[in-house]
Amino acid sequence: MYIEAVQPGRERVDEASHKEPMMTERPWLKHYPENISWDVKLPEKPLYALLEEAVSRFPNNPALDFLGRTYSYADLSALTDRAAKGFQALGVTKGVKVGLFLPNCPQFVVCYYGVLKAGGTVVNFSPLYSEPELKHQIEDSHTDIMVTLDLKLLYPKMRSMLKTSRLKKLVIANMQEVLPFPKNLLFPLVKRADIAEVAWGEDHIPFKKLIANDGKIAPVRIDPREDIAVLQYTGGTTGVSKGAMLTHANLYANTLQAGMWFTGLEPGKERMMGVLPFFHVFAMTVVMNLSIHVGAEIVMHPRFELIPVLKDITRKKPTLMPGVPTMFTAINNLPEISQYDLSSLKACLSGGAPLPQEVKAKFEERSGCKLVEGFGLTECSPIASCNPLFGVNKTGSIGLPLPGTEIIITDRDNPDRVLPIGEAGEICIVGPQVMKGYWGRPEATADTIRNSRLHTGDVGYMDEEGYTFIIDRMKDLILCGGFNVYPRHVEEAIYQHPAIAEVTVIGIPDDYRGESPKAFVKLKEGQNLAAAELLDFLRERLGKHELPTEIEFRAELPKTMIGKLSKKELVAEEKKKYEARKAAAGGAA
Repeated sequence: MYIEAVQPGRERVDEASHKEPMMTERPWLKHYPENISWDVKLPEKPLYALLEEAVSRFPNNPALDFLGRTYSYADLSALTDRAAKGFQALGVTKGVKVGLFLPNCPQFVVCYYGVLKAGGTVVNFSPLYSEPELKHQIEDSHTDIMVTLDLKLLYPKMRSMLKTSRLKKLVIANMQEVLPFPKNLLFPLVKRADIAEVAWGEDHIPFKKLIANDGKIAPVRIDPREDIAVLQYTGGTTGVSKGAMLTHANLYANTLQAGMWFTGLEPGKERMMGVLPFFHVFAMTVVMNLSIHVGAEIVMHPRFELIPVLKDITRKKPTLMPGVPTMFTAINNLPEISQYDLSSLKACLSGGAPLPQEVKAKFEERSGCKLVEGFGLTECSPIASCNPLFGVNKTGSIGLPLPGTEIIITDRDNPDRVLPIGEAGEICIVGPQVMKGYWGRPEATADTIRNSRLHTGDVGYMDEEGYTFIIDRMKDLILCGGFNVYPRHVEEAIYQHPAIAEVTVIGIPDDYRGESPKAFVKLKEGQNLAAAELLDFLRERLGKHELPTEIEFRAELPKTMIGKLSKKELVAEEKKKYEARKAAAGGAA
């Protein structure tokens, strides 16, 4: 079976909805990179076919490098088959959910593909989640088996979940079993304070026991278009997080789309810097799955630590490094950056948050590597568009649609109306990577996918050459005295000041104007700046209604696990302070 992209100038009606056809005007076609075809046929296959295909082509090539220990593709395949059989022995078959509560480590990759081969569905869990968030996700997803490590940051939370949620079994892995000699012997001594005391019992299965078998899997028939490979939960920044049902076909297609976009990749010869967390949809597709698709070696780190990562880039010569803007900012701002050799990097992709133009320019100057910005979201596996590696990169743009992908701008007040080129509205996506829907939430699905279009909640416009520009998130829009204020626009203006390292702008309650902008600012090391000075700087760059009514300087700004600047903690703080002030004023009255 194949997912067929639309031929230029030809309309297609979605088979499932039989509703309004997609737009026929596609300005990007005249400006598409010469060596990439937008009109493609993408095969529908089980997601684990990525690994099987890589193993057949590159069995002896290195697949994983974890802190110095290397696994070949043949090694990874054998471990995955054994994990799959182990999961089947625990009752995993089609539709059964298995959670991964892990940092980047070999067990993540092994269990991810092992669950898929067993016929099950992977549910990714963030180690940063609180226990209430974890419990909600376990209950909502119907996860009964969880894989984790015997670390104090992880295991106690899952032991608690065994008592308070539907969770039935834990598969417990450890670092010693995947570290090279002598690190495997030193780890229990050096990291003793980080290792949890495990309460072994029938509901605890050692990872070694899970894979103690011959790897002969009971075959499971997968329908790539219908069967859910991964239940990926949204961030929950505007309420309770929802599980996006990403099918095998969705994720397989998006991996192939990414591979097509990054022209010049040499199968079996690339090295991927794997510092973004695999449990996040961006890294899952663009680091882990894409690497396996092209037979690359993943230089894996459990988390982003600037100096160890730069040392590994210098020593191990990776060629690719997806990241988030804060990663590239940290590299740019390191005074000793000239001590590290970044010349092996030939392509870097930034995602997860807007990439400031000065961050892009400075990184490209220092590394000699092309840094391009892409765009996507959990609900589309996640990539929808990207600036070309070889071609025009427009300042502030999220680039052109990926092969087989439509980007459509619709009227925010009338979602059925497609807007003309240059007019701002809601960005919508149509393509083979768009999710099946939200798990157990048909109403939310109907609100998000209409006329076969995924409504992103982002406000933007498309220019006459097919490049899309995001103005801001609809949910982040600040309604200030009847004016629309877009935080991204204010943030871009603040980033122009040479003393600024990071900034986040949110709307705070304002009794007179309804809402007003507040900026949270982190300065570069050694810099000093007063709020009044920054406001003077901004007056020439922003309208009066856009100027922050408050500026707060902080040593650090809240971030998600992937390193993206996070607004939700700041919004909650400001709401709490506002409510406290109102309560105090009421009491005084």
